[in-house]
Formats: sequence, structure tokens, C-alpha cells
Amino acid sequence: MLPRRRRARVEDPGNFSSEVRFPGVTIYLAEPRMGRSRRAFLTRLARSKGFHVLDAYSSAVTHVVMEQTSAEEAICWQESRAALAPGCARAALLDISWFTESMAAGQPVPVEDQHRLEEAVPRKGLPSPVRMPPYACQRPTPLTHHNASLSEALEVLAEAAGFEGREGCLLAFRRAASVLKALPCRVTALSQLQGLPRFGEHSRRVVQELLDRGVCEEVERVRLSERYQSMKDRKCGQTTAGGDSLHTCWGGPLSQQLFTQIFGVGVRTADRWYREGLRTLDDVRGQVQRLTEQQKAGLRHHRDLSTPVQRPDAEALQQAVEAAVGQALPGATVTLAGGFRRGKLQGHDVDLLITHPQEGQEAGLLPRVMRSLKQQGLVLYQWHQLSRSRDPTHLTRRSHIMDAFERSFCIFRLPGPLGAAWKAVRVDLVVAPVSQFPFALLGWTGSKKTLFRVAAEEDIFRHLGLAYLPPEQRNA
Repeated sequence: MLPRRRRARVEDPGNFSSEVRFPGVTIYLAEPRMGRSRRAFLTRLARSKGFHVLDAYSSAVTHVVMEQTSAEEAICWQESRAALAPGCARAALLDISWFTESMAAGQPVPVEDQHRLEEAVPRKGLPSPVRMPPYACQRPTPLTHHNASLSEALEVLAEAAGFEGREGCLLAFRRAASVLKALPCRVTALSQLQGLPRFGEHSRRVVQELLDRGVCEEVERVRLSERYQSMKDRKCGQTTAGGDSLHTCWGGPLSQQLFTQIFGVGVRTADRWYREGLRTLDDVRGQVQRLTEQQKAGLRHHRDLSTPVQRPDAEALQQAVEAAVGQALPGATVTLAGGFRRGKLQGHDVDLLITHPQEGQEAGLLPRVMRSLKQQGLVLYQWHQLSRSRDPTHLTRRSHIMDAFERSFCIFRLPGPLGAAWKAVRVDLVVAPVSQFPFALLGWTGSKKTLFRVAAEEDIFRHLGLAYLPPEQRNA
């Protein structure tokens, strides 16, 4: 049985002094749109950098920081508390952008008009000229941004280019999409993109057509193409060739993922299947003798694995693994990584990183943990990969950096609440020595990797001369 679900634990962003370095600035992080876990993380981050952050709103507050909040909502929120804490109305109502810029600078940045919520409506577009760092890891990119329709269109083209092996186009479209995600307001005119880094002419044409017509012919052509749908997904309400009915939602969102969405199937395999004439899941089932054990497991549990994993499920699985890890090696830790660490509420799998504060104690841990989980009936499939190197800095240029870590690629059986049916969930367990844990954490959170000896994730940014951004701001 899985333990009772609880909220994700918030990690300490660093072992830094809590001494207040900026006595003239007292911050209050308003929770309603921010969420308790995220607020706790940002509080610890700010305090680790010497900022004074209060847990309760009072007249001592000078800077109120809010996220995804309109000016009207912010003013109403402040007025409702003014009666309880006289003098609080003098506090500046600020967007989260002021906070993230201050964290990156390591000191309070000047409050400018774009930071003030009470002056944020109506927004007149981007300032000119636009200042944007050339590197995506230096652009605060929250989960919710202002240009979702534009970035999603470019990501469709990037995905299609990847299916066709056009790596240059894939990279160009992804870079342009990441720039759009980092912009502080909605793009309404192409002139707002002038001077932005990594934004090519092809991407500009797509954005222009979307602004002019609300739709891009190239993007729609890709979305409707048989090749893209076979490689990516199928519409709801269809029936496979063998009569296996799919979920019917009559014009709703895509629900059944095909080919590349099957666990163990990459782009090359999906492309080969398509060229061989396969189009449906039943076509693949007819070729089951050609499948790997991993692909067979992916096909067997395809319906569950194509359904997004919700955050409570990820946290429940984390607790189950924590219990097994704690029993096998007291003192070892389990960290929820991937999109969930960046603040996402759902994802396609669960990434859990395991380490021990004493170097070398983690060796041989993963097989013991997997035996315990299997005995509990929680493992439906497992493929184990040994570490290619105890020291990732010794990998060759052709080696993948993540090969340095011992991993288990799994499908777990997640019991449903109150006797509800169980479901299959993709889980990756990764074991890293404590000396390499920051790289694993950065890599599996969703950032590019590099290698040298560090003690914390922030050290990697510092070594590269870059300001640290918390994971919630790394959704490019």
C-alpha cells in the first residue's frame, strides 16, 4: 500500500547565512496565486541571499510580491488587509518579475514601472528597445506566460522538423518559442520582436501570419498531416483497424498518443514504422514479435501512459520510493525532479533522483530499492542501466552525460484511492554520487548540462558567470 499523499517537500536552496543584508527592504510573498510550496521555496531562496522576508503581512512590509495577479486584484487584496494592519497600504505592489530580477542580481533591483502592479494596466506592449539575455537559462520563464498560442505554433513546427530529422530547423523553432515564453507581455505587433535573440526570419513569418489571421497555414497543414498525426497522436472519437475503440470526446483534445508516445519508441523507430505502412496501434500490435520488451510494456499500458500524471500521483510515488530507499540505506534522499520541480501540476512521467550525503554509500542501492518495490507489487516493468563512469568528467565526447548515472526505467503500478482501479505510471529512478548530484538535479529538472566539481546547483550557474534562476523560472 502506498502511504497517504502529502504535499511535496520544499528543498533548501542553499546553505547560506540568513543574515539580513538589505534592512530597508522587507518582502511579503502573497500566496493566493503563488501556492504554498512555491511560496515556501521562494522565501527560503530570498532569505539565503540576505533578504528580509516576513511570513505574516504587517506594517513593516515594504514590498508585496504577487504572481499571475492583475492590478485590480492586487489593489483589492491590499485594501482588504489595510484595516487589519494600518500602514500596509504604503507597501509597493510588485509583480514576481521584480523578485526574480532581484534574486538574479543578488540584491534588490530598483522598482520600475513594469514591476508595479498598480501601474500595470493597461499594458502597452514591450518596452523599446527590448533587453533580453541571449541564453535561455538566464530568462525568467514561468509556466504561465503571455504568448502561449504563438509559442505552441512554433513548437509544432519544431516537433515536425524533429520527426523529419531536420535538426537545424528543430533548434531554430525551439529557440524562438523559448524567447516568446520569456516576454513580459503579449505580442501584438511584429515590431515588438525587433532585436530579440534567436528569432529567425521563418519564425517571424509564422508570428506575423498568426497576428494577422489568427491562424498559420503552415502550422495547420502540419497538424493535419497524416505523417504528423501518426508520429504524434490521433484525434478522439476514432476506432482502430481492429475495432479497439479509443476514448470518444467528439472534437475534444487529442487523447491517444501513437508511435513516439509509446514507451521505448524513439523518432527513428516511429519513422521506420510509418515508412513500413503502420498507422494505428493495432498495426503495431500486429507486429508484436518485432517489439522489444520495453516497447511491449509500453504498448500493453499505453492507455494509462498516454494520460498525464497528476502532481498528487507523483508525490505519492515519491513517498513510496522514499520509504524503500530509507529502509535500504538510512540517510539517503529522494528528490522529485523534472517538470514537477519547475512547478508543473502534471507531466508525462515522474523523475526521482536518489543520493546519499556520504560519497560511495549510494553504490548498489538501486537494485535493493527495486527488490523492495517489486515485493510490494508496485513494479510492472523495469530496465536497469548501470553507470558508465563513476566520474562523469571522464566521459568521452560521444557519451551522453546522463549515462554517467545509474538508472532504472520503470512502469509503476499506482493503486487508486479508496479502492479505485490502479493505473500504470512511467517512473525514472536515478542514483547519483553526492559530488555529481547538482548536475543530475540540473539535468533532470530540464536544463542543459555541463561538468565540473560543485556542491550545489547554484554553483553551476556561478561557475559559468550566470545569475541563478530557481527551477520555477526555467520553463523555456
